[in-house]
Amino acid sequence: MRVLITGARGQLGRALIATAPSDVMPDATDLAELDITDAAAVEAHVAAFGPNLVINAAAYTAVDKAESEEAAAMRINAEAVDNLASAASASGARLVHVSTDFVFDGRQSSPYAPDAAPNPLSAYGRTKLAGEQAAGADALIVRTAWVYAAEGGNFVRTMLRLMAERDRLRVVADQIGTPTFATGLAEAIWALAGQGARGIYHHTDSGAASWYDFAVAIQEEALTRGLLTRAVPIEPIATIDYPTPAQRPAYSVLDKRATSALIGVAPHWRVRLRQMLEELNG
Repeated sequence: MRVLITGARGQLGRALIATAPSDVMPDATDLAELDITDAAAVEAHVAAFGPNLVINAAAYTAVDKAESEEAAAMRINAEAVDNLASAASASGARLVHVSTDFVFDGRQSSPYAPDAAPNPLSAYGRTKLAGEQAAGADALIVRTAWVYAAEGGNFVRTMLRLMAERDRLRVVADQIGTPTFATGLAEAIWALAGQGARGIYHHTDSGAASWYDFAVAIQEEALTRGLLTRAVPIEPIATIDYPTPAQRPAYSVLDKRATSALIGVAPHWRVRLRQMLEELNG
């Protein structure tokens, strides 16, 4: 199976390459190889490679910066998706597009189902929702949240650095979601695609946490593995005490029952956190 993967140098792109099934012939591209905002370039590249599947792991993910660069975010998160969808359709390939919990407003108090009404609060969320719409009805759209990996910039790596540098941390405790290890997300995408899934599916690791809970777990697990040499106090704070340009959903746990029914229940987020820290330790 020939698979075009965009965003190949990102956290998810790397994980998709590392977890690709043995029968996959990947064409791993990033901006240097393919500018997905260039419709003609996308059409030519897809036509030349002839993929059976196109997985779009590329995205503008600078959530706060998007508030002042919404047009740039829209080009990557929506207009580029339209380019990929058109090229995939023309070549007879299926499109897999990765989206986000930020399409929801967080005012719900129970997990968001795939058919729950979106209402993004931020420019980033609006552009990702537009990307879902551009992907089309035949695409597989996988919404996820709080993604991290052993490489790249993410919450876990930032916390480890700050815990080593500072004597005290303050972390938001009133935003609730689910951490997601990029390797597990990649495995889920391959499994869903292998099942021929279409439409919107949700995947994160199991369980739920606040950013504060996540930070506490990172410190505890890192200390047991010798990745940190001392514990520092972590103070839970409210969102209002840590203002950011982009508004975040207060609750964005995703309902994954349809995904679990198709490919099995994901491991708990803390199990996956240990797996990521073992990678760092190794």
